[in-house]
Amino acid sequence: MDHFLYRDGTLHAEDVPLAKIAATVGTPFYCYSAATLTRHYQLFEQALASMPHLVCFAIKSLSNVAVLKLLGDLGAGMDVVSGGEYRRARAAGVPGERIVFSGVGKTREEMRLALQGGIRQFNVESEPELRALSEVAVSLGTVAPIAIRVNPDVDAKTHAKIATGKAENKFGIPITRAPGVYAEAARLPGIEVVGIDVHIGSQLTDLAPFEAAFARVADLTVALRAQGHAIRRLDLGGGLGIPYTRSNEAPPLPADYGAMIRRTVGHLGCEIEIEPGRLISGNAGVLVSQVIWVKRGEDRDFLIVDAAMNDLVRPSMYDAHHDIVAVAEPPAGSPTQPYDVVGPICETGDTFARGRDLPLLAEGDLIAFRSAGAYGAVMASEYNTRPLVPEVLVRDDHFAVIRARPTFDEILNRDTVPVWL
Repeated sequence: MDHFLYRDGTLHAEDVPLAKIAATVGTPFYCYSAATLTRHYQLFEQALASMPHLVCFAIKSLSNVAVLKLLGDLGAGMDVVSGGEYRRARAAGVPGERIVFSGVGKTREEMRLALQGGIRQFNVESEPELRALSEVAVSLGTVAPIAIRVNPDVDAKTHAKIATGKAENKFGIPITRAPGVYAEAARLPGIEVVGIDVHIGSQLTDLAPFEAAFARVADLTVALRAQGHAIRRLDLGGGLGIPYTRSNEAPPLPADYGAMIRRTVGHLGCEIEIEPGRLISGNAGVLVSQVIWVKRGEDRDFLIVDAAMNDLVRPSMYDAHHDIVAVAEPPAGSPTQPYDVVGPICETGDTFARGRDLPLLAEGDLIAFRSAGAYGAVMASEYNTRPLVPEVLVRDDHFAVIRARPTFDEILNRDTVPVWL
């Protein structure tokens, strides 16, 4: 469910017409619904209500500080994968004890930043990282709480570029090696073992891979406790998918996910951490764009719009589908026609959809790419010296620009010409 609905013949974000925002900030722009973000976070809270838990929002999916503050004020923790994301979480007012630091390539500088600023735990991904974290913690006279990320070798049946739980992936320590790594962690100074971490991928639409992975984590928990390790937290990662199309094949609900967690690991008495990103933010955002031209080709018509692959890279990078709708509601029974929806960048890959049936559209019309809240603005670039798309947050009948579109002077002034040129 989201809060982007037609009303009085035009698509609204909550109680704000998207056309009104377009007239104010220009196109393209991202728009997020505070009501949708809130509702989706609360669904996870309700799903885990019977267990001690912390829902940590995966900042990598949508990192705007205003969105992080909205979720943090609701009680969310944050899952960060860089020093920059850690700084964003803290800037949003989220305390260190609600921040989990994940990622395969943490630097010593990032470790130091989090240890000095406060951290709930590091999810350690390798033996070299574990040893480096020990050295940094000792140098600061503190202790680093850790969970070790294990790779359960479970095929999540998702896109190859976002699968993380198979033996061939770069993430985590093979679960068969985990006892030895935990033994080393227990011997290292400045390290406190608090739990186990697992994350098998993103955009999963079936609970079976989760259940297989969590069952292996449950067995590992029992084995590690028998060896004397105080395993009190299980970080089960994120990855629950969203419906990118309006089909009847909906992914599992958070309530089903929570029931599966209780069934597989609930008997262990551990605090549960989960790190959803896409399911909280994905359907909470749209990308609004304007038609520049309708171009007639040899065997197809092209809808050339002012958004491009640098604004929303998912279709180009992952062959991802986003529903595309007209902002002006088409009358019932209106004719449609197939378009190739493309952007203005000089790359054939700058294509959002091929042969997509849409209402008859003309120059100046507005369209919206749905389900664009996750991995949209965060993956944008200034390729072709195109300014980053502004972000807008809506609550009820008002909206605010939460990241402005940079001017060309601001973009150009970041470059420096050497004095010898």
